[in-house]
Amino acid sequence: MARQDSCKYLEEVVVIATDAGRRILEVYERSYEVSDKHDGSPLTEADSLAHTLIVERLSSMTPDIPILSEESAAVDYAERSHWHTFWLVDPLDGTKEFIHHNGEFTVNIALIHEGRPVLGVVYVPVTDATYLACVGLGAFKQIARQRHIIFASSYTGGKATVVASRSHRGDKLEDFLARLKTREGEYETASMGSSLKLCLVAESKADVYPRLGPTSEWDTAAAQCVVEVAGGHVTDMQGKPLTYNKPDLLNPWFLVSGAGDYDWSGYVEGLG
Repeated sequence: MARQDSCKYLEEVVVIATDAGRRILEVYERSYEVSDKHDGSPLTEADSLAHTLIVERLSSMTPDIPILSEESAAVDYAERSHWHTFWLVDPLDGTKEFIHHNGEFTVNIALIHEGRPVLGVVYVPVTDATYLACVGLGAFKQIARQRHIIFASSYTGGKATVVASRSHRGDKLEDFLARLKTREGEYETASMGSSLKLCLVAESKADVYPRLGPTSEWDTAAAQCVVEVAGGHVTDMQGKPLTYNKPDLLNPWFLVSGAGDYDWSGYVEGLG
């Protein structure tokens, strides 16, 4: 599959993500039970309902393209290593935010081709907002059927806006912020849950998001596509773009930044 061919799926993926979000809201608005996954992270009925809908619909649309979802992640690398193109799904990104009822959770669907995200949809059920992108087409934000193109801004110094995780803030981030203050002066922070943190950079509402802790591939792929198509960057500590379908599905630490070539690497040197 050529990279540009992926764009033909974009509108249907938006519909799939939206329908999955409606399933999630049905659970969100009533009582539900919370269980634990094998890694100790929370799982709700909403995760399972969204997973089932997305997998069924993607399988119907593209029966020849395999699917890797957080809720069915036990696919051996011996099998995955042969996947040149596949769907990467997080049916409910931000389960903790869902449980805390703050609305900052998303449905993430990405199409990966040769290790890179070429299509990404991030849907926010509570606000009915959608971030969507496809390589060669553009990056967009849609609210209530009104869609506009988005671009990542270029930071050149001065007061920066830094995205901080609402659920995973630690000493490494505080060290990053201290270094930033020493070099550039005062800064602002924007706390957010789920893949919305990356989307803030994509739509020029933040300059950088340092993720100095663990994430999995399904947490970042869809939003990474949105950021990159919007002109921004999602890179590891060596400045290389995050890649997908690795033997280990965990991401390294990474930096999300806007357009331009401002060097954020000095703020993370030695923090590992």
